[in-house]
Parts: sequence; C-alpha cells; structure tokens
Amino acid sequence: MTTNPILMVDDEPLNLAVMEAALSDDYGLLFARNGAEALAAATKHLPSLILLDIQMPDMNGYAVCRQLKANPRTEAIPVIFISGLADAGHEEEGFASGGVDYIVKPISRPILRARVNTHLSLVRASRLDKSHRDAIHMLGEAGHFNDTDTGVHIWRMAAYAGVIASAYGLNKEQCELIELAAPMHDTGKIGIPHAILKKPGKLDANEWTQMKTHSRIGHDILSKSDEPVFQMAAGIALHHHERWDGSGYPDNLTGEEIPVSARVVALADVFDALTMKRPYKAAWPLEKVIATIRDSSGSHFDPAVVRAFDSVLDCIGHIRAEWDLKEQLGVHH
Repeated sequence: MTTNPILMVDDEPLNLAVMEAALSDDYGLLFARNGAEALAAATKHLPSLILLDIQMPDMNGYAVCRQLKANPRTEAIPVIFISGLADAGHEEEGFASGGVDYIVKPISRPILRARVNTHLSLVRASRLDKSHRDAIHMLGEAGHFNDTDTGVHIWRMAAYAGVIASAYGLNKEQCELIELAAPMHDTGKIGIPHAILKKPGKLDANEWTQMKTHSRIGHDILSKSDEPVFQMAAGIALHHHERWDGSGYPDNLTGEEIPVSARVVALADVFDALTMKRPYKAAWPLEKVIATIRDSSGSHFDPAVVRAFDSVLDCIGHIRAEWDLKEQLGVHH
C-alpha cells in the first residue's frame, strides 16, 4: 500500500464504486463528489495520485487540475483524468491542464490498475531520486561542517567539475554522476578533529598525517552503498589528492591509475580553493590561479584535464559569477 491514499473524484456514485472495486485491495482510497471537495481533500491529505472526472456540476476537471497545479502544496500530485469524453481534443486539454494520463470510460479494471501502478511507480522513482539528492546534500555539508570552507564551495566546485568532465569528453551520464558525486569528496573530514580543521596556520607533521586520513574515511563511509553515484563518490573521496606524477596520497597512484573522476575533481577543487578567500589566505587573482594550474600540468594534474579546463574557462567564469551572486544572497545550494 502507498504511504498516501489515492483520491478518486467523480459525481457519479457508480463510477466511484467501479474504481473502488478495482483498487481497494491494494491502495488506501479517498472519495470526492465534486471539484470543491477534491481541492479540499487534496490539500488536507496530499494523496499520492488523483483520479479525476471531467464533467462535474460545480467546476470541470480541467479547472480542478489547473488549481491543483497552481498550489505549491499539491502541484506535484499526478492527476489521471477519467472521462467519457473520448475525442482527441479533450485528451489534449487534459494534458495541457497538467494531467499525466487520460483514461476513457467505461472503466476497464485491468487498465485502471495498470495505469495507476505505472504512475505510482514513477512517483516512487522520483521520491527515490530526491532521497539520493538529499543524501548527497547532507553528506557534502557534513564533510565541511567543522571546516573553514564557505558553504558554497562544494556546490560551485561540483559545477566546475561537470563542465570540465564534459570538455574532457565524458558522456552526459558520466558528467552528471561526477557533478553529483563531487560535493561528497571531503565527507571524510567528519572524522578529523576540529582543532586540525580549524587551525588557522600550517599543520605540523603529525597533524598533516592525521588530516590525510580523511580520504580513506570518506571512502569507507561512501562505499557502503552500491549505487553508482556513491561508488563514484567513494573513489573521488579516496583519490582526489593523488597527483599525476605519483606524489599524492594516499596510494601514490600515477597517471591513468587515478580514476578520471578523481582527476577532474582534483583540478576543480584546487581551482575553487585558490580563488576563494579563507581565514588563513586571501583569494588569489584569477590569472595567477590559471597560470598555476597550467604550470602543474603533468605534475599535479592530468594534462588532458588541464586542456579541458582551458577550453571552458569562459563557462567556468559564468559559473563563478552565478555562485558569487548566490553567496551574496545567502543561497548555499
């Protein structure tokens, strides 16, 4: 059974009875006899789906659907029209008013059950996707909760990473995964003592050794999920401090031994860190940051990633300007 009931709206009791017989074994149900009742029930109960008649005495189904879609509280609820109006023009108006499907009466129980199940599956998939994104947001924020970074760093850096990955030649799905995974690169900092994270000066040798463990801590946390975005995030967390020449940590990987996602995020992370003001340093001038990254091609960074970065500098500039505005407005995601 779904968490929220299905709302069935029809002024004919027989139609409601047919829908009830088709669905009551599997779903919780609510009933409304007119548009006003439907709007009140939808606002109060937030049904998972609405089955909506069109020809009703007080207001027609199109008007009801438009009002549902105009209300932020109910706009996301999918609406399936169930009507005796069978011509294409009425179907078109149903979709134009915000419906997701249109079933013509007389109602076929198997078809009704199949359509309802399909749309509720889409709702569940959408909620699962939102849950993933919420988890990504929380893990990204957790990694910087006790750090001195400003809140926008991880999201701005992720946007840079997506653009660089695209210029590098990765496909759309890979680029989207990298942009989603990138904010979690420092999740492991949650396991680093506050005194080290907040130290305004240079870390001593022991502190630096402890700081470097954040890459493995992050990997251990993120690798608990077998979802592709978290698997990629685990690899990025572990390897975003590796260097092309093998002088990085924790595994001293060289060249293409380093996952491409980590190579991309490493450059995006350094670019953003150097261009932002921190308690212990001023923001570097943009020209100096770009020159430093170019000079680090073949040592710190993959030369092909540096070339990709160079090719999208204008786009990166636009992203930076957008996030500067968001930071001024206090928008952190």
